[in-house]
Amino acid sequence: MCGSVAGGQAVCPDCLAELPRQPALACPICALPTPDGLVCGHCLSAPPAFDATRAVFSYAFPVDRMVQALKYHRRLALARFFADCLQRLPPPPGADLILPMPIHVQRLRERGFNQAVELARPLARVWGLPLARTLVRRTRDTPAQAGLTRAARMANLRGVFVCEGSLAGRHVWVVDDVMTTGASLDELARTLKRHGAARVENLVLARTP
Repeated sequence: MCGSVAGGQAVCPDCLAELPRQPALACPICALPTPDGLVCGHCLSAPPAFDATRAVFSYAFPVDRMVQALKYHRRLALARFFADCLQRLPPPPGADLILPMPIHVQRLRERGFNQAVELARPLARVWGLPLARTLVRRTRDTPAQAGLTRAARMANLRGVFVCEGSLAGRHVWVVDDVMTTGASLDELARTLKRHGAARVENLVLARTP
């Protein structure tokens, strides 16, 4: 970030303190800021399939550049830093398993890794929860979602996830790097609940304002 000595850490303490944190008062379902921390109007009028969302950062400079450096430039040291930030949140009460957001096999071949898996693996180890890497697969490499409306994103993603097992009565924590409109997380939660999941909560590194 600033080029100063960081004592072996990815980010020095001064820069860490200045990273854009997620506002404390936010909708408990979609994590968008609300004046009183209550459920936002959109989640009241059109509830998503997931039940809750927690985020560490706002997806703004410089967190956005850091996430892009991880995903597109293989700065894997940042994955460990981001996982440490996620671990500072209280462990999910009642969770049965952690599920990283799946990516299509073609995207995995191109990138060489799934950033959601890199974030979720340390959390599963620290919290003592199973890491469900192969439970859900992504059947299509969907076009880029950037610039699409929420309705277009939902149409783009319909039927894109396939669950390979039963989740009857299970409480699932989904880990992802960035939540923009929530369309991908919503479609994934619908798939999980069709297979019996009782509750689906999201743990995301950054939420787009």
